Amino acid sequence: MSGFLFVVPPLVGHINPAVGVADRLLARGHRVAWACADPALVGRLAGDRAPVFPCAGPVPGVGEARRPPDLRGPEALRFLWEWYLLPLAEAMAPGVRAAIGTFRPDVVVADQQAFAGALVAERAGLPWATSATTSAEFADPLAGLPKVGRWIVERLADLRASVGDPAGDADPRFSPHLVLAFSTAEFAGPHAAARSGPVHWVGPSVTARAERSGFPWEWLDPGRATVLVTLGTANTDVGGRFLDVCREALRERADRIQAVVVDPAGTLDADGSGAGHGQDKDLLVLPSVPQLALLERVDAVVCHAGHNTVCEALWHGVPLVVAPIRDDQPVVAGQVVDAGAGVRVRFGRVTAARLGAALDSVLHEPGHRAAAERIGTAFRAAGGAPAAADRLEQLARESQ
Repeated sequence: MSGFLFVVPPLVGHINPAVGVADRLLARGHRVAWACADPALVGRLAGDRAPVFPCAGPVPGVGEARRPPDLRGPEALRFLWEWYLLPLAEAMAPGVRAAIGTFRPDVVVADQQAFAGALVAERAGLPWATSATTSAEFADPLAGLPKVGRWIVERLADLRASVGDPAGDADPRFSPHLVLAFSTAEFAGPHAAARSGPVHWVGPSVTARAERSGFPWEWLDPGRATVLVTLGTANTDVGGRFLDVCREALRERADRIQAVVVDPAGTLDADGSGAGHGQDKDLLVLPSVPQLALLERVDAVVCHAGHNTVCEALWHGVPLVVAPIRDDQPVVAGQVVDAGAGVRVRFGRVTAARLGAALDSVLHEPGHRAAAERIGTAFRAAGGAPAAADRLEQLARESQ
């Protein structure tokens, strides 16, 4: 029996893939624990089967970690690093050290954006694995931004001097021991597939998770195509206009399409009229949905190209309309298009006509669905959570 400490940022899209792996390790009799700046979030997503060690750290979207909604491109990336990722690592480090001292893991599993996990493990002389929840980092997203790339390298060096081993030289985003990439080289593209080092493409970690009941399954009309519209959990501050455009395009196609729209912030009802929320025979607007279960019943997904949503859709063979907003999303959107599994539109400028045409394309041109099904088959063959658990067990054995 080995012990595995999962160090994760307080972000749903980064915790969910690790949950399936942690559950597999627990089922095999291993010890598992978590370290996170939001223990309640981990508890909600992972359940109470493993202890959660609290860490300090900024909360996404709150205070200085609240990114201006109109920030895009390199400025948005710099903000992510300067005001969230680097402060998060500094703040989490003491909690991670305490977790290691109390739990005494054999292996630390550090999310690619939880640098404290990698650096504190390195300083403690522990083997650590990288949990890479997006394929974007393998596509060299900074290739066209050399100044930003150099700035990040310098900031990581400063961080290592502060919380890690000053004599170390490993990039905390890529463990020299094991990198678990929750995608496949077929989807990530040839540049990613050529990356050297201990990268193992295990495919998405898609496992059943607790979902709140209450979804009106009887509302779904089997006589029409069903479309899911979602912008994830971190984009509620910028989605109003886009959801309005989606609603217009969908209502124009109500004779053949019904839609489920995820609107956690209530932006479709901003005027208080009640016209945007609730349900009618064509449009169902809810603050949250049981996404995995719903994906088994939908014909297309409109989303922000968040890696988890994209992978979960493709896992089910569902083609996409992708409207990337920021961070890794443009890279992931490009991977969707290059794979032939969807159509890309401009988040800030798309019209109802353009969005409708994109929807018509993914619903009626068979090539998109065929590509989505091909990628889904590759995802399943990669092994997912069981394959990731196998690799972690191997690392633990080799390190004893």
